[in-house]
Amino acid sequence: MNVPYPVLSRGPEDPPARPGSAMDRDRPPPGRDAAWDGPTYYGRPALKPAPFEAGVVGGYVFLAGLSGASALIATVADVTLGSEAQDLVRRGRYAALLAPTIGSALLVYDLHTPERFLNMFRVAKATSPMSIGTWILVGFSGCAALTAAAQFADDRGVGPGAARTIARGASLPAAFLGAGLTTYTAALLAATSTPLWAAAPRALAVRFGASAIAYGAAFLWLGERDGGLARRLETLAAAALAVDLAADAAATAAYRAKGVAPALSGPAGTVEKVMGTGLGAALPLALYAASRLAARRPPPRLGTLAALAILAGGAAFRIGILKSGAESASRPDVSFRFMQSDNLRE
Repeated sequence: MNVPYPVLSRGPEDPPARPGSAMDRDRPPPGRDAAWDGPTYYGRPALKPAPFEAGVVGGYVFLAGLSGASALIATVADVTLGSEAQDLVRRGRYAALLAPTIGSALLVYDLHTPERFLNMFRVAKATSPMSIGTWILVGFSGCAALTAAAQFADDRGVGPGAARTIARGASLPAAFLGAGLTTYTAALLAATSTPLWAAAPRALAVRFGASAIAYGAAFLWLGERDGGLARRLETLAAAALAVDLAADAAATAAYRAKGVAPALSGPAGTVEKVMGTGLGAALPLALYAASRLAARRPPPRLGTLAALAILAGGAAFRIGILKSGAESASRPDVSFRFMQSDNLRE
């Protein structure tokens, strides 16, 4: 059966419209602030935006941070506080299963076929952030599942002594790998050619890690009934939010210096700044600081609102930075500005 190529039946595509003057040719699209006033390729994008769905992949990145932070906090609480924090430890060990279960399902959905997900396990390459991240997820999933299973057995009174020993032993590597799980996604994004993700790799990793610790503590706070432990979680969340905001300031300075800041001027950038940084970090930090100065804990409703705001902010930050990264790749003025020699690493 002879199937003609579409290009033969309808002819070649029209060439890109050539502007009437050099000034028009190099002008960025109307309504956008220019990051680069030099020549581009007919005003067309030089890069392809990442093909994944920001909401789906952002959901996985959020759950990876939540699981990793929950495992880390639970293990530290178990080692330092012992039986005093057993309920907190239990919740943290169960929460660590979110990434291996729901998060993995989101990854498979984004890859469209389970085979693509399984193919990531065929290689182990030390120079590939994707390969390293894959094996961090695999190792964490195994340790977190073993920890949660032993915790479940202990809760049901099945071999409590052995179950407790297994849970504690498996929680140590889970905590170590959980720390990697909170930040490897930032390294994965920064290793691409997408301007916004690659412009400030260290600050992005610090933001991912600090934000994950903050909303992991906020998540565990929601179920905490012990006033002393709740206070400790509030302090931990506040410290992580302060680090997050400092890293955000460093990233913003880098974005301006490297000419990628206009990529954050769209709706996704506004969501990231308003929801992720403002409502999700600055406002809860101000509440925690005010309560500490007043030498009393915030009222329960305000505390709950702060914890929910931190959780929503962590998700909004990740989805916003993913969408803004795609925006930076699709804007010729941003991508060509980022390619200039002054942005090359020494």
